Amino acid sequence: MEGMQIVAEMMALAARTAPKAVGHDFVVIEALSGKDVRRLGQAMIDHGKKKGIPGFERDGQNVVDSQAVVLIGIKDAEVADLNCGACGAETCIAINTHEGEFKGPNCALRHLDLGIAIGSAVKTASILNADNRVMYRVGVVARQLGLIDADFV
Repeated sequence: MEGMQIVAEMMALAARTAPKAVGHDFVVIEALSGKDVRRLGQAMIDHGKKKGIPGFERDGQNVVDSQAVVLIGIKDAEVADLNCGACGAETCIAINTHEGEFKGPNCALRHLDLGIAIGSAVKTASILNADNRVMYRVGVVARQLGLIDADFV
């Protein structure tokens, strides 16, 4: 277990130091272990049963069987003010006007920041020979449980 906690911390470090658009960092990271991992996994299983979505149950069992979980999201991510149109709008959008499984919409460049942070974490796990998965469903339930304070995980 101790080894996986070190890997999780190194993954978090890699995500934290990943490049961010226009030099502003809105990435939030939490490394979970022990009871928090089991609580998250069981809540995912329960969510899947309640919603009738088997993928949550499958992924939840994978989480229960894990030694650590690294959560990476974005919080209060301001637009990059580039009017680039990547979000589909002519000018920068009003962010976080909708609440669903996640808050949105978000600036597309902030999603790129998130992707780069996740990729950096995954690369680190791979270098350390730690099996890992990127899971959308984990973020949904982690947010509901308050395990990470993020708008999009």
